[in-house]
Parts: sequence; structure tokens; C-alpha cells
Amino acid sequence: MVQFSQTFLDKVRRMTRKYLRTGFRDSLRVFVQGGKGGNGLPKFGGVGGNGGNVFVVGTENITLEDVFKSNKTKRYVAPSGRHASHNFILGPPGEDLKFEVPVGVTLITDLGKKLGEINEEGQEMLIAKGGTGGHPKNGFLGTKGQAYPVKLDLKLIADIGLVGFPNAGKSTLLKAISDAKPKIASYPFTTVRPNVGIITYKDLRQISMADLPGLIEGAHANRGMGHQFLKHVERTKLILMIVDIDGFQLGPQYPRRDCIETIMLLIRELELYNLDLLKKPAMLLVNKMDTEGSFEKYEAIRDRLKNLEGCLLEYPHDICPSEVLKFHDIIPISAKDDLHDVMLVKDRLRKLLDVLAEREAKEEEEEENVELYGKLKRSVSERGPSLV
Repeated sequence: MVQFSQTFLDKVRRMTRKYLRTGFRDSLRVFVQGGKGGNGLPKFGGVGGNGGNVFVVGTENITLEDVFKSNKTKRYVAPSGRHASHNFILGPPGEDLKFEVPVGVTLITDLGKKLGEINEEGQEMLIAKGGTGGHPKNGFLGTKGQAYPVKLDLKLIADIGLVGFPNAGKSTLLKAISDAKPKIASYPFTTVRPNVGIITYKDLRQISMADLPGLIEGAHANRGMGHQFLKHVERTKLILMIVDIDGFQLGPQYPRRDCIETIMLLIRELELYNLDLLKKPAMLLVNKMDTEGSFEKYEAIRDRLKNLEGCLLEYPHDICPSEVLKFHDIIPISAKDDLHDVMLVKDRLRKLLDVLAEREAKEEEEEENVELYGKLKRSVSERGPSLV
């Protein structure tokens, strides 16, 4: 019996480790190297071919896990240029090497230099240049191509990012409002990897919503899921914050936070990670309105929710942000039991995103008009006054 129990426990441990190994991958370190330039031929003035370049290409329907599996060596080395010869005075260049990466990837060297971002399907970016072929100015010796490790850092691109402490109902809402099928349970940290759902409307309009792993206090300092969660919020157009009307308690050893304290802590974590996140448009959902006494609790805090700035002095300094997130809408809901609430949220999200899109288009048009006016003004001043 003891031997059977030990064997069973060992099997469970192996399964757990395998599950963790196959979890969501949002960063990958690879080595890239441009091809070496071919040598020239001094006797005949021959020039060696340039080495091939290394490019990345944005692709929608792949993950970093797919990139890893397609090349487990994680080395991308472009072919070298050919040497000049009697038959080829101009040595043929090496072929360029291209490999696919997910849309939303930022490329960063080990020294922290940002090479660029891939934000669109089909977008190409040069990340390692091939060496120059040998010619008279370099002694007919081909030069080496650029070579260094590059980190592929993925930040999910979604219209809406769900922000909330564990067990607030994010996964429940995502399942009810979209086509996603996240794992749901009544304990914290059900979500251990991001889930992206597509909200589809009757006119076939689609909006993407990301349910990201739950925050905890100290996430800005990389506690819990830490930056693995917070970095994905940066690319969303709208923050959808969801809190439990009864507040939140991570465990018996942690203090219980009421609903407004929970909001304050969530805003503080966003602020400490990146102050610019507080400038994003936001909506607040107060969830679990199907629980006993929830209506009375909401009525007691309704006015305070609309004036969070006035609540800053009511709580300790270490849990309050320096400024609050501006919520365009505050909606009490029951994501689990009330379909009407879910449809209301679905409708409000679309209207808010449409308003934001119109505002952004108007701002871009105004910027273009200012730029055009500036060009016309400069061209007139350069010509000078006309003589009659």
C-alpha cells in the first residue's frame, strides 16, 4: 500500500511538472547572426558577395511556443556570401533568412537596446545585418555579420484587458460574453495563462478581450504573476476592472480588503508598474451582485465609487495610489447568473470603444492638418515674397 501511494504521488508530481513546462510562453531568447561576407579576388578585382540578413515576419496565428518548437536550437544564422572567383567576379550574396514571430512581439538585445516591434500581420523587420563582401577598401576580406542574442517579448494585443484580483469573476465574464473557454473555479489563481476571447455582435463586429492572470498586492515588484500579467495591459485600448462586491482576501494570513480598498490596490499596482496605464480609458464592474446582501452593500458605496479621489484620505497611504483611474462607466453585475447584465456590459463596451475610436480618428486628423499647415507655411517662407 505504501509503495502504491509513493508511485502514485511520483506520477502526480511528474504530471504537474509537465503541465508547468507547457504553460503559456510570453518571452523567448534566441541567437541571430547575419551571414559572413565572401572574400574578394585581388588578382582580378573580384568582389565577394554580401552575407544574408536575418528578418522577423509578423504572423497572426502563431505563438512563441510555436516559434520555440519550430527551432529548438533557438539559433537563426543566415547563409554567408560566396567568394569571388574566376567564374564569378562578383560573388553571389547569401540568401536572407526570415522566421515568423507572433504579432505583438518586441525585440530587445541583452544590452537592453530595443530593436523594434512587430504590430501587424506581414510586417518585416531586419534584426541582424549580413557582413560586407570583400573589396579593395577592406583588403578583399569579407566581414562578419551582426551576431547577438535577442529576447522576443510578447505583449498581447487586445481591445480590452480584464484587470482584477484572483476569483473576482474575470474568467466567468469572459466565458459568458465571448467564445473563450477559460477554466473557472471558486479558488484563487484559476487562470495561470492569458485567455483571449472574441466578442461577436449581430452585425459581425468583433472585439477582443483578454483575461489575464490575477494580480496580487506587490505585483508591480514581480510578486505572484507580476510583470507576466502587467506588461500585457500596456497594449490594450481599454482597461476593464472587475471587483467582488464583498472585497477580497488572498488567504487567512492576509487582511480582508473591502470593495473600495480592492479598487485602490488594483489602481496602485497599475500605477507603480507604469504610471501611463492610469491614462487609459477604463470601465469598472462590481461583480457577484447575486450574493446575499450585495444590493445593500452596493447602495452604501455607490456615491463613493463615483468619487474615488475623495476616498484617498480614508485609507492607509501604503495601499492608495497617488491618483485614481478615471472610469467612464461603473456597472454592478452578476456575471454568473444574470444574462441581462452580461449583455449590458457587452453593449456598453462596444459603445465606449466606438467613441474612443472616433476621438482618436479626430485627433489624428487634427495632427495631419497641423502638419500640412506647417509644411505650407515653410514652403511659402522659403520662396519668399513675389516681386511685381
